[in-house]
Amino acid sequence: MIPMTLDAPLLAGPLATGPGAPSRQTQLTQRLKQAILAGELPAGGKLPSSRGLSESLGVARNTVLIAYEQLAAEGFVVADTQGTRVAALQGRPVARPKPVPAAQAPTQTAQRLSRLQPTRGGAPGPLPLAPGIPALAQFPLAAWRRAHEQVLKAALPATLAYGDPLGEPVLREALARHLRASRGVRCEPAQVIVTEGAQEALALCVRLLTNPGDTVWLEDPGYRGARAAFNAGDLKLVPMRVDAQGLQVPTQAWREAPPRLIQATPAHQYPTGAVLSVARRLDLLQRAAEAGAWIVEDDYDSEFRHQGEPIAAMQGLRPDAPVLYIGTFSKTMFPALRLGFLVLPAALQDAAASPMAELLRGGHRLEQLAMARFIETGQFARHLGRMRRLYRERQQALREALATQLGVAHEVLGGQGGLHLTVRLAAALRDQAIVDEARRQGLGVAALSSYAMQPRPEDNGLVIGYGNTSAEQMGPMVKRLGRIAKAQAGKAAG
Repeated sequence: MIPMTLDAPLLAGPLATGPGAPSRQTQLTQRLKQAILAGELPAGGKLPSSRGLSESLGVARNTVLIAYEQLAAEGFVVADTQGTRVAALQGRPVARPKPVPAAQAPTQTAQRLSRLQPTRGGAPGPLPLAPGIPALAQFPLAAWRRAHEQVLKAALPATLAYGDPLGEPVLREALARHLRASRGVRCEPAQVIVTEGAQEALALCVRLLTNPGDTVWLEDPGYRGARAAFNAGDLKLVPMRVDAQGLQVPTQAWREAPPRLIQATPAHQYPTGAVLSVARRLDLLQRAAEAGAWIVEDDYDSEFRHQGEPIAAMQGLRPDAPVLYIGTFSKTMFPALRLGFLVLPAALQDAAASPMAELLRGGHRLEQLAMARFIETGQFARHLGRMRRLYRERQQALREALATQLGVAHEVLGGQGGLHLTVRLAAALRDQAIVDEARRQGLGVAALSSYAMQPRPEDNGLVIGYGNTSAEQMGPMVKRLGRIAKAQAGKAAG
């Protein structure tokens, strides 16, 4: 038997006392663990008796007994009739380990992570002119609070357990009614899956319908979140250019790179704002059906159309459309809500139900119930009406500011809906350099080129949000943005 001494540095000093200090039992347990893992207490070494250690450290014997019991429960020590001994732990160093140089530290992450490029400059968050952020200060918190309170008042203890993995039935029913009426989506409640935002819905499409190596088509420039979801599925990404009529697919692409999934934002292309023409919609639906491909229609902000009625969803154009329809409450409500939805084609409904019940867990139940009540009481429709008027005013203010205050040549793309405008700039005005300086000055604009997989000269520009920026702020902020652009042009010329 190897005798044990108290020479281990971790055991030499007194235990901490006073306000904020962990309990003596916790301190002693942690010290003994660290000494064992560091090799300062050898395997087979016998720990001192509880009475002896309590006297040495000046603590109650019961404190030592409880610490020993915890160590035995976790497998650090073994207790028998002969006393308490340090267990033999595989992989434990025999002495204090030397620090491993950073260059030699393990870095064996999955290869797919190298394809997930972070957004340059970080997420803009709530900075003014940041794209994709709704009018947070205008959200009806009082009405949302009442919906929550009503749900909590009626909630049973069972509501705190896991719910239906496909989403709360009452919310799925409310969503199906809303989507049929407002977006022209053909669906029944059983086809609606509630997700944790649109990103989880995209990931579900990948998991349900693709295998590693399958080909997917993405709009280019397009939504970076879709690119990340498809890269995470080890898929082969093929960029498809967009123009003033939206996604354009060369005829030969159906032969040369037949897709399994096709990502599209038909009602308001992100980020150019183009609307996919009905001719291209019908052609895409027909060719996808013939090729056995599925279209992922991301309808992220189509509730906000500033001229005429909202553009109807492509999913509703034909009853057998090979379309998985995705939506989110991040733009219509607020981003932190983290609620989205996926509408499955009827042809996939039965086959996907069982796998999704295993892939998903029913959570955010109170938020889902509150959202259903918010819809059913008409608060959601009233909120959308107010926001449409507000965003129409803010977009017009931004257009006027661009025309009078930007001071550099530009072209406004799309822009009849949504929460942002995109402007194309001359190649000499490097968009990323402008964005980097704008961020330093507190403006959240994004570089158009950062959305492109294969950037072209025409992808040089700025994506400017107006959702969370008041009309009064537009002029001064665009003027500041213009000064930044002119300074960048001067540097380029010099």
